[in-house]
Amino acid sequence: MSRTVAIIGGGPKTFIPDLTAYDKDGVLWIGADQGAEVLLERELIPDFSIGDFDSVSKASLEKIKEKSAAYEVYPNEKDETDLELAIRKALKWEPQHILLFGVTGGRMDHSLANIQLLYPLMQKNVQAKIIDVQNQVELVSSGVHTIEADEHYPYLSFLPITLEVKKLTLTGFYYPLTEAYLPYGSTLCISNRLIQEAGTFSFESGILLVIRSKDLPNRG
Repeated sequence: MSRTVAIIGGGPKTFIPDLTAYDKDGVLWIGADQGAEVLLERELIPDFSIGDFDSVSKASLEKIKEKSAAYEVYPNEKDETDLELAIRKALKWEPQHILLFGVTGGRMDHSLANIQLLYPLMQKNVQAKIIDVQNQVELVSSGVHTIEADEHYPYLSFLPITLEVKKLTLTGFYYPLTEAYLPYGSTLCISNRLIQEAGTFSFESGILLVIRSKDLPNRG
């Protein structure tokens, strides 16, 4: 049983960070559509490639079939997105963690739908995280949580995705809070940061979207 599955989606390649830092022992790699091509371009062998592959050339698809440990090709017209198919495959390996790359940037409908896919994973007690060059995104349910500082993603934002989040307390942050009420649409907890190696956040009810982020250099 693998503890971590990393899935690469078919989002813009420029949004995908360096993957070598995540290529650790026991990690299984799944390429969803063009994500399989990205893995090969970055000299990582897909443990599984899946999708309709309408975003890759015929030559690239043949290479994906040749290099992948296993693959499944689906028709273009289907009820699930390629990413959803990849997640379904990942769950068969019973992971504790799923990392999602190449699922943000480009079309807003795709990005928002992919963020929503975090919810059924949270319900299955799988710790899932979306990672791109500028952000790390995860859903967190009520309770007490410890969070460590990360110099690569220094900013922390907490967004309610339920109608309300009750009694949010932030400890160890530049902007602390004590039992704050966050209704849906609140921007109270945008762009905070830790002031020590680790902090805690807790809340009584609701679900938070926790976003770590950083500013990118102005390429002007």
